[in-house]
Amino acid sequence: MRLDRFLSNFPRFSRQDSRLLICAGRLRVDGETVRDPRFDVRDFQRVELDDELLQAGRSARYWMLHKPVGVVSATAHDEHRTVLDLLDEPDKHDLHLAGRLDLNTSGLLLITNDGRWSRRITQPQQRKPKVYHVSTEQPITAEYAEVFERGLYFAFEDLTTLPARLELLGSHSARLTLFEGRYHQVKRMFGHFRNRVVALHRESMGEIVLDPRLAPGQYRALTAAEIASV
Repeated sequence: MRLDRFLSNFPRFSRQDSRLLICAGRLRVDGETVRDPRFDVRDFQRVELDDELLQAGRSARYWMLHKPVGVVSATAHDEHRTVLDLLDEPDKHDLHLAGRLDLNTSGLLLITNDGRWSRRITQPQQRKPKVYHVSTEQPITAEYAEVFERGLYFAFEDLTTLPARLELLGSHSARLTLFEGRYHQVKRMFGHFRNRVVALHRESMGEIVLDPRLAPGQYRALTAAEIASV
């Protein structure tokens, strides 16, 4: 939110009052004087007017979870355990998921309270690579890689998928890299060949790789480098 708009949300300040106070150098954000009314203030920042605290700020939180099969990527669900049920953290219902995984898909799931950060890693136009380990019912041939590289037409959305990379690992397994996140995209891509996906595991998103030390259901805070990579 713009700093002038943030300040004018207080009943005692009009928009004009807000701009005058800011231009006079009476506003500090995280201890630094800000004179630009357009400065973007985030929920995590401390905002002061002279010696008056207007916003204490809150801690930004970033977690990686090794999502198990059978747990729902949701904050609440009537029938299944959710990924938030796996977190032993205070105020966990302030968190949201940066991307989701299907009920029967395992692997890397990112959880945060920073909406701007999560949008950067999930928005399709960012084209952040998402890497999956795929196991299938029928053998995978070299033709799959050629078709995925060209893109597949999805009639329901009336679109062609972005080029994807496929690395064969065995007769029935492969590593697939996507640059978008369409509905059930992996299963639909292999469904083009009438080959059912029997196991799907997300290994990474962008530069963030699932920590191999995390067992299914375990989680840890992201490092500063992992957070900055998005």
